[in-house]
Amino acid sequence: MDEKDYSCKTKKRPPKTKPRTKPLPKAKEKYLEAEENFEHTLDVFEIKYEKKFQFKSTKHWHFDFHLIEYRILVEISGGPWSGGRGGKLKNKAWSLDRYDDAKEMGFTVVRLESAPSFKDIESGPLQIKAHLASQWMKNLKRQVFNGTDQTISTDGSN
Repeated sequence: MDEKDYSCKTKKRPPKTKPRTKPLPKAKEKYLEAEENFEHTLDVFEIKYEKKFQFKSTKHWHFDFHLIEYRILVEISGGPWSGGRGGKLKNKAWSLDRYDDAKEMGFTVVRLESAPSFKDIESGPLQIKAHLASQWMKNLKRQVFNGTDQTISTDGSN
């Protein structure tokens, strides 16, 4: 069916066959390096994890890692699905909504910043420089992150 017949019969414009002009976003080199180093450190410390974790099946929200034992979601900044955001406020607010939803579901969210300089998000998740991630995981293995400290009684008496 040609274009004129289609538009006459359906009262619609024909679908565009032109391919996408803007390529899909790709991960930056610093992100890939930070992800590889973080995964290696998780393996060294024998911490169980899931990659590319989608914590809510109804949303297309992904986190780079889910530390299963600790209920911690780790996101490395500059990921391939961030798409650069282009400074649009609506996209930044949408991104922060997933942090709130994850917190409501009992997860702790941590952002690893792969860039040498970054802006701290005050109301957002804990932010750690990527080169300090191994030290953070070493401390994580030593202490309970999401629970109460067992050395202090809950009723206040010692």
